[in-house]
Amino acid sequence: MLARSLSRLDGAEASVAVLGSRDEFAAAEGGPQPHDAGAVPVHVYGQHVLVGPVRQSEEDGGAVRACPRCLARRWQSVRSVSLRDALETGGATHAAGEWPYATPFAVDAVAALVTAVRDRAARRRPGGRATAGAVDGDEGPGLFPEVHLLDLRALTVRHYPLVPDPQCPECGTPAADDEEAARMALRAAPEYKSGSFRVRSLDDYDIDVAAFANPVCGALGPSVVHDVSSTSTSATIGCFSMRSGEYLRETFWGGHADSFRASARIGVLEGLERYAGMRARAKVTQVKGTLEEFGELAVDPRVVGLYSREFYRANPRVVPFTPDREIPWVWGYSLRDGAPRLVPEVLTYYHAPGLENRFVQESSNGCASGGSLEEAVYFGLMEVLERDAFLLAWYGMQPLPEIDPSTSERPATRHMVDRLEMYGYRARFFDTRITFPVPVITGVAERFDGGPGRMCFGAGAGLDPEAALDGALCEIATDAVNLPGRTEKDEARLRAMSEDFSRVTALHDHPLLYGIPEMGRYADFLLHPRTGRAAGLRVTDLRWAGADRGGEAGGVRDIREELGRCVETVTAAGFDVVAVDQTLPEQRMLGLHTVSVLVPGLLPIDFGWSRQRARTMPRMRTALREAGLREEDVGPADLNPAPHPFP
Repeated sequence: MLARSLSRLDGAEASVAVLGSRDEFAAAEGGPQPHDAGAVPVHVYGQHVLVGPVRQSEEDGGAVRACPRCLARRWQSVRSVSLRDALETGGATHAAGEWPYATPFAVDAVAALVTAVRDRAARRRPGGRATAGAVDGDEGPGLFPEVHLLDLRALTVRHYPLVPDPQCPECGTPAADDEEAARMALRAAPEYKSGSFRVRSLDDYDIDVAAFANPVCGALGPSVVHDVSSTSTSATIGCFSMRSGEYLRETFWGGHADSFRASARIGVLEGLERYAGMRARAKVTQVKGTLEEFGELAVDPRVVGLYSREFYRANPRVVPFTPDREIPWVWGYSLRDGAPRLVPEVLTYYHAPGLENRFVQESSNGCASGGSLEEAVYFGLMEVLERDAFLLAWYGMQPLPEIDPSTSERPATRHMVDRLEMYGYRARFFDTRITFPVPVITGVAERFDGGPGRMCFGAGAGLDPEAALDGALCEIATDAVNLPGRTEKDEARLRAMSEDFSRVTALHDHPLLYGIPEMGRYADFLLHPRTGRAAGLRVTDLRWAGADRGGEAGGVRDIREELGRCVETVTAAGFDVVAVDQTLPEQRMLGLHTVSVLVPGLLPIDFGWSRQRARTMPRMRTALREAGLREEDVGPADLNPAPHPFP
């Protein structure tokens, strides 16, 4: 019917396939969707018809930026849990009856759209210029190709950008993960503005939020939600799902800036960072072996941290690591030694396929993105130092010097502190420098009346203490205003957790638990210490003079130099700094880099009470004493008996 209708127009060719009839992620099964070369791809599902993407011609460079299989995979990734479970874990599918939309009028509508899409593509050339014959307002192509959705029930047409799938078996070109490719040549990276530690501003990135959050083929999920109930920041949130064994794991991303536009763009960057860090998508990992075999070339998982023996006994499906156990490895780069090092895959790609290989469940700790490799490594290292210091203070119940936020030189920071006070929260900040001179600040939003939504925590780290303070404030400002309502809504479950910490099993359990008023006593060491505390520090008191040369005079810093100083102070304390490049092809198109930074021996952050590696690691015992904050090592009886509240 479609061929006849097209012939009555001007003979455009279309190739039709059905969506939702097979698992598109099972790449080895069934081969590609049956689309003819040169024809306009048409996909049908329910009341919808998808037209595109149109392949570029040879004369336009022959580049295929996305293919029909990319579309089918992206489409499946944003379907409902029930449909995905049916396709990915169920049996074969069959037609439930005749398709009710195959009417002459509907076919003519599809034919007209196919012809229009073909003509639109023919008028365009790469680079954003339309050829002769383009109609007014027909702009050049965006960064990603388009697909058009025709709703045969509503008779509407919408178009969406399609981000190529780097794991597409038809057009994906993953690189080999090898020793040479892991080498990192760090280059000069001047910040675009003094104190930013970024090589370009957020607005300089060509981020089309619709390409990453749309209901047809969103690379990071079906939508981005504006949290209009937030009274502190213009928060946005999105979510994508990825299969992990038999269940679909939801991964949330978002931004909390002072405008929804900025928050959505920041959220996309965070979502891409998490998408890149969950499993190797741009490279083919190929090293398998044992720690005994690789020796000093490899990062020792025992130094990074393992669970307690009790955990492995209680969870026999999680096989503990041993030096003679064969596991997958990826190549990273030691910034201390200037040489490649092997890293256990599960320690850097925290949801790598193969559940049997996960002797620990890592998180996104140390994963960061930037406009240059140097910028990404810097922010990844800052995150590792921030979490390590926070855990040392929390589990060691270490009183910390308090910072007076009114001494901030940023008016926006002082205004947000005042705003939180208006909503019933006192914003408090603490100097959390333990081992290293890099500024680390813990933030606490403490409810004045001690009621539900008792307190929430955040942290920030960076060579500019103002930026570190802003990072901690941004976290508590977003969470605090919503915490009373979330606590009251989930009070029964949270009270059960407060009486039995073994019920704390997921990431969100940790911060929500401290909405229960009675949990406040576990933070008394910080908020109400028994010993006297010195007068509040000024924000500028946290400056590390040795790493503030460019910013001190109001000039711009070279991020590579500042990163070098940070690496030097970490390695001088006896640690290595290892970075793994996780950058996705779509990130490279945007001028972005993503890395995972690992400092073996620093405390890793875990979520779930039974998984707390930090409590049993050597550094937990010795770091506070070595920093001159304690006279003796921290013993088991000295540890905070409650889970950390890190969000």
